[in-house]
Order: sequence, then structure tokens, then C-alpha cells
Amino acid sequence: MPERRRQRQADGEWLTPPVPPVDLAPDKAGGTSMTRLELYNAPQSTCSQRVRFVLHAKGLAFRDHRLDLFTGDQLKPDYLRLNPNGLVPTLVHDGTPVIESSVIMEYLEEVFSDGRSFVPAAPVERARMRALMRFIDEVPTPAVRVPSYNLAFLPHFQGMSDEAFEALADSKPLRREFLLKMGRTGFPEADMDEALGRLRRSVRRIADELRASGGPWLLGPRLTLADIAIMPVIVRMADIRLGHLWAERPQVAAWLEHIRADPAFAPTYYPGALLTEKYPHLRAQLEAESAS
Repeated sequence: MPERRRQRQADGEWLTPPVPPVDLAPDKAGGTSMTRLELYNAPQSTCSQRVRFVLHAKGLAFRDHRLDLFTGDQLKPDYLRLNPNGLVPTLVHDGTPVIESSVIMEYLEEVFSDGRSFVPAAPVERARMRALMRFIDEVPTPAVRVPSYNLAFLPHFQGMSDEAFEALADSKPLRREFLLKMGRTGFPEADMDEALGRLRRSVRRIADELRASGGPWLLGPRLTLADIAIMPVIVRMADIRLGHLWAERPQVAAWLEHIRADPAFAPTYYPGALLTEKYPHLRAQLEAESAS
């Protein structure tokens, strides 16, 4: 078997080796203990979910460092030396960090090009894929954070002092303005409406792409990085009861069922990876709203 270090169970799911909890402490040799591939990530992080899917789909064994973002694992000096943005995920390959989820996905494609691939061979199709990824990164990915933060994360921030909240925002160079706009009272209705509008436009764009390509994937018969990029957004929307936004677009519902059936989906979305699994108050709230 090539240097992919694939591991199987009897049921055929790809797995990572058993790993201890996240530990950024130096080892006895003075460095950080590393396997060939390590992923610093968070279970509910949509950007982490993208990268986990690619790793599992390619059958790549990796050491899984699960960071607790609310306790500030991503702001510890050891982690900031890997990723000065203080965000997840970060891939470490043979001691070298690679940051930003879209960059990591393409990096994995370039370095581990044998086996299952998610980049089209034709340059024009690669360009189309990257254009879709750019749209996904700029429109639906930031938009879904607004309802996510208001519904799931706000109670945590409400428990902080103004000083602690401002210090947290200042520590996140790529999220500072987003957090300060939300504040400790949540995003106002106008911001929620704007975010939902962006998500509606995104769902329409995804449905149009699927219709034009003939499906089942955004570029046609082959799953690409564009599908993996939008996956966490659609899964998050379904989880927080925004699936009604594609009620009249069956292409999107069919796409979601296809990606859920991929062998890489289950290990990517292990128990606790959905917001409603992590936050019981959110699940109860959404169930009550659905019943009313």
C-alpha cells in the first residue's frame, strides 16, 4: 500500500489513529511531538469540517488536536506560533504549518495527489471550481456565522465582562470587527435579515449550478473541493432549521443526501460536531419553535 497509511475497520470507514487530547506542550527533545500530519481544529468549526472531510476522504491518517475555542486554546502562545490569526484549522505537515481551510484543502490535493482527487483535470474546470470556492468563502460562509453566533454562542459571550469581551475581540485579527459588531447582546434584526438574504442567494446559486451541471455535484458527476467548501454551510443550515430555504429547490436537498452518503461524512461529523449536539439549549429552542 502506498504511503497513505490508510486504516480500515470491518465496516469500511476511514479512521484516524487514536490520539490523546490536545497538548501543545514541548516534548523532552525540546520540540513539539508531531506525527506526519496533524490537524488543530474544533468539532463545530465549519472550516475545520471542510479539512476533516478531505483528510478522511483521501484516507490520510492524522493526529487530531481538538481545540476548545471558548477556553481559548486557539489563543495560547504555542498555537499562535502555528497560526498567528488565532483561528482554526491549522494543518501541520512534517512540522510545517499550513493555515486557512481553502488553502489547506488545495495543499492536500497537491501533496497527496494519488488516490481520490477533488480537483478537475481540465484547467477551465479548475478555474470554475475555484471561482465557486471564492464565492462560497465570501458570501455564504461568513453569512452563516451570524445566525450561528446569535443562536448558539451568544450565551457564552453574555457571561463575559465588557473588558473580557473586548480583549477577546482584540485577540482575533480576522474576527475582531465581526465580534464587536455582534457585541454581548447579539446581532440586531437588520444584520440577521441581511445574513439570511445572503444565504438565500447562495442557495439559489448552488441550485442553479447543480441544474446547469446536471448534478449530482456542482461541477457534474465528480465531487470537487467546491462541494466540500459549501458542505459545512448547508449542513449547518439544516442543523439550525434553515433547510426551508431550499424547500423549493430539490437539487440542493438531493445534493445534501449525496454528500451525507459519502464514507468521509460520518467521521467528519462525529458526535458533537453539530451545534444542536453541543448546545442542548439550542436544540430545545429550535424544537420549541418548530412545534409552535
